[in-house]
Amino acid sequence: MLVLTRTVNETIMIGDDIEITIVDVKGDKVRVGIRAPSHVPVHRKEVYLSIKQANVEAALSLPESLEELRKILEQKGPKPGGAAPKP
Repeated sequence: MLVLTRTVNETIMIGDDIEITIVDVKGDKVRVGIRAPSHVPVHRKEVYLSIKQANVEAALSLPESLEELRKILEQKGPKPGGAAPKP
């Protein structure tokens, strides 16, 4: 792990397009500003882990087969203005 020392308003660059700025330091709290392209997800680690766990749970709860998925979709019926599913 690279460890850098920065003070308020100093910045760290990651690649050409990710900028991390120390915004404020109060006691043991550090406020960090992150400027990154919109296609780069930026999350606190605890949020990232929560999203990752939710994705795992969602993947595990998928229908067991395409046949089950077909049955679920048939029960919902066609959307207004949409074509009816083929048998």
